[in-house]
Formats: sequence, structure tokens, C-alpha cells
Amino acid sequence: MNRPRPWPPNREPPAPPPQRLSDKADARQAVWKALVEHSVARFPFPLKGRIPNFEGADRAAALLLDHPAFQSAKCVKVNPDSPQRYVRKGLLDRGIAVLTPTPRLQGGFYRLDPERIPKEHYWDAASMKLGGHWGEALLLDQLPKIDAIVMGCVAVTRDGRRLGKGHGYADLEYAILRELGHLAVPVATTVHPLQILEQFPTGPHDVPVSIIATPAELIEIAQPPRAPAGIDWDKLTAEQLAEMPVLAELKSLLGV
Repeated sequence: MNRPRPWPPNREPPAPPPQRLSDKADARQAVWKALVEHSVARFPFPLKGRIPNFEGADRAAALLLDHPAFQSAKCVKVNPDSPQRYVRKGLLDRGIAVLTPTPRLQGGFYRLDPERIPKEHYWDAASMKLGGHWGEALLLDQLPKIDAIVMGCVAVTRDGRRLGKGHGYADLEYAILRELGHLAVPVATTVHPLQILEQFPTGPHDVPVSIIATPAELIEIAQPPRAPAGIDWDKLTAEQLAEMPVLAELKSLLGV
């Protein structure tokens, strides 16, 4: 069992991350550093460049899934990262289908259907490595109605601002759904309290959250920042279009 290591009594305990940062990279680095120094980071390591796994991710997931937004859900989109594996498993346990993207959107989306996966393999299906084995690959015009979205975060604020790991994939996934005509739905996340900052910069393409679950607290944001309504195609590079065939599929569907 993973347990936090006690801080040596002859040393000052580590400080929490700075609360007000004016640079995204600095905010990410501060959170990754604080999680490690407070001994609450969990595998995989190193944290840098990842949605960080953390002690209590299972409790945060349970608290989140008790929220009314998930009680009548039939399909929830969830990021494929390690701390949200508990969310994916919990949804399957509740009979709720999970739509998840392939890492870096290189293979589009797949659906985990709890009715087609043996219950003893739900934990396997909820993993990043085995999810594709148990999941059903879907074309964009086959995507089901989404009732809620769970995103991984490096940092969040209590007014709903979200900071990912810096590649923009989660924001792009959200924008793809909106381009396809999917309605705006509640966007949630699970984090350690050290990931909650007071301030960091965000842009118009950054998707905010309206529900934040920590291992001990559920935070609801009544008026989060405005979410993007679609993709700004002019901002996408030729390299991004080449690396993510799903974008070419979307352009074909939309006639862009």
C-alpha cells in the first residue's frame, strides 16, 4: 500500500506551490514539484509532462461519481491518464459507457461498453494500455451522445480555470465534439488539493471545468469561464493535421 512518507522532524516541511502565477509553464512546474516534495505523487514517474497521478485519486473519483451529473448518465467522455483510471473503472461499475480518446489523438476515439466487457476485466479496460483492447473504435459520425466530460488537469482554480500538460489535446477533443454538434455538458476533473491554485493564465481555447473533486472535497463552479465553441482551424499546424488523422476525418465530415 502506498503511504506518504513522514517529513523529517529536523527539516522544514515543503511549501505548497505558489498560488498566483503569470506563466503556464511555471504553474505546471510548481504543481509537479509540490506533489513530489509532499510525497503524494504516484506512478507513473517522472511527473513532468504528464497529468499527475496522486495519492487519493480513488477517493476523488468516488466523490465525483456521486455528483448528480453522473447519476443518470449513459455515456461519459474521460481522458486516458492514470489518475482518472478510477473514474473510468467507477463508470463501468455503474453500467455507464466510457468514451475515451487514444493518446495524442492518433487513433481517434473508442468506447468502453460495460455490457460487452467481463466485469472482472473492468480495471484492465480502464487502463491506458489495455483500453484499446477492450474498447470499440468509433468513427466520428458514430460517436454517441455525451452526458458529461471528465478531463485530467495539472492545475485548476476554484473559479473553473484549467491547465493541462501543455499539448492541447483535451481542449481539441472538446472542440471536436462541439464541431460535430454535441451540446455543452458538465466538465469535471479529479485533482489533489496541491493542484488547486489561485491564478494562472488561460486562453480562449482552454476548456474550463464546472466540477472539481479532490479526495475530500467536491467543488462546484456556478459560472466557469466561457468554453470554446469549436476549432480554430487557422491555429492548427500542418504537423498537427498530419499527426492526428481524426482532424482530416472531421474536415471531411464538415466539408471544411
